[in-house]
Amino acid sequence: MSKNKLRKFSELLTNEHVYQCFDWHNPVLHGKGMEEFDLKGNWNRLHFKNENPITLELACGGGEYTVNLARMHPERNFIGLDVKGSRIWRGATEAKKDGLKNAAFLRCRIEQISHFFEKGEVDEIWITFPDPFLRESKSNRRLTSPFFLNEYRKVLKEQGIVQLKTDNIPLYEFTLETIREDGKCTLLYEEIDIYSKALIMPELEIKTYYEGMHLEKGLKIKFVRMSLES
Repeated sequence: MSKNKLRKFSELLTNEHVYQCFDWHNPVLHGKGMEEFDLKGNWNRLHFKNENPITLELACGGGEYTVNLARMHPERNFIGLDVKGSRIWRGATEAKKDGLKNAAFLRCRIEQISHFFEKGEVDEIWITFPDPFLRESKSNRRLTSPFFLNEYRKVLKEQGIVQLKTDNIPLYEFTLETIREDGKCTLLYEEIDIYSKALIMPELEIKTYYEGMHLEKGLKIKFVRMSLES
């Protein structure tokens, strides 16, 4: 492992914004100083110290959306989730530097979220430019697949919101098909080129590193907003 990665992992252990699961077979969270935390059902009480709504950013990468949403909405709480500590280091470092009390980062697998959140603890989910897993044999790994939508139902409140932002046409079309086939999923909005008209919400103005790259290549950015029933 490079010295740079070792430094980042060391800094994550001293950052009060970060919680990590080190053993996927033993879903226990460790926070600052390797202290164990049982945050399931307790995120607002133990970490945020308020009762504000919680938004998850899944596969958050560098956490651009998490940090910028926290800046945009101080009345809400935001948690960026990614499996790679070296990715969330950037957003967590920025949140610490700026003193963002309404931003946190969780290092774990997305399949594990029901271990760390109670049913109804999460109000909405953002999925920003995820791996589209284009091979048909890996379609169940797409973050808008029926498998993952059912995982989200385990932590979302009733009629909780899931939002996808992507440049990938197959993933966009797959998501719309999944919604149509799911009897308890409602399509609230979809757009194949969000910048071709006035944005429906200011949150869409936030651009990740990868979105900037896609726009430079002339790719169109797609958006899907849905709500889930249990």
